[in-house]
Amino acid sequence: MMTDEKAGGHGERCVAVGALDMAIWDAAAKIEDVPLFRLLAKTLGNDSDTETQIKCYAAGGYPYPIEDNFSLRTEMRKIVDRGFTHAKIKIGKGEISEDLRRIEVAARELPYGNSNLAVDAMNAYSHESAMQAATALSKKELWWFEDICDPLDFETQSYVAEIYAPPVAAGEALFSLPEAKLLARHGGLRPDHDVLVFDPVHCYGLPVYLEIVDHYVKQGWSRKAFWPHGGHQFCQHVVAALGLGGAEVNLTSFQPLCGLADDTVVADGRINMSDRPGIGFEHRNELRQLFHTLLETG
Repeated sequence: MMTDEKAGGHGERCVAVGALDMAIWDAAAKIEDVPLFRLLAKTLGNDSDTETQIKCYAAGGYPYPIEDNFSLRTEMRKIVDRGFTHAKIKIGKGEISEDLRRIEVAARELPYGNSNLAVDAMNAYSHESAMQAATALSKKELWWFEDICDPLDFETQSYVAEIYAPPVAAGEALFSLPEAKLLARHGGLRPDHDVLVFDPVHCYGLPVYLEIVDHYVKQGWSRKAFWPHGGHQFCQHVVAALGLGGAEVNLTSFQPLCGLADDTVVADGRINMSDRPGIGFEHRNELRQLFHTLLETG
């Protein structure tokens, strides 16, 4: 699909290419009558690293317009009741004092508290506010601190990595191998410590994602440092096939495309991969109904 495409402009077509790539992999796995993670592992010669059970965490925690304390606490309880041990919430929209309050509310509901809670600033901080946030959050010893500043503000990213001892996570909003290389070279990330959240669909699909993983592994990173952004079942198959750290799961946001198959059981923050052919999107009732509707109206 990228034949004769002009280099650069990452963001204008990468997700469209990635969505088509995902659909083609789904079709290929169905033709072979195997789950996608097994086809990926076989195709990549990675059978020895294939995992049938993977770690996962629940992402959400967007600010609620009213009764934020109560609503966030209720959401975290539902996440734990579903079987998750780790979660991620959003920060960066208001004052840091408000973010600290939300962290306290969410962490109180999780096993082991702060150490099982990640926060995502969604690239909201300027250099000054990033320094303030990093200083305030460092005492919380969170699971990780994600997408701190503009994704190309490597100077701020590297400054935060110098003063913030707990793990930081980056890469979600970078869509190409050249951008990923710049982050590795100038972002101050620590290979034995930090987390990489590149999205296998956003970065032109699996071919480019594999190049990014390979580049970082050659730079001394473990595959376990990769926790791909996405929150849907395709990423779960990528994690299982490549032996990555784990997968994000969006339980309530970006529906009906994100989440788990309806019959997936989460136990102690882990899920077992299904033997059904393909990705398994059609095993989510709400999404299956959407597909039928689109077919009937098309």
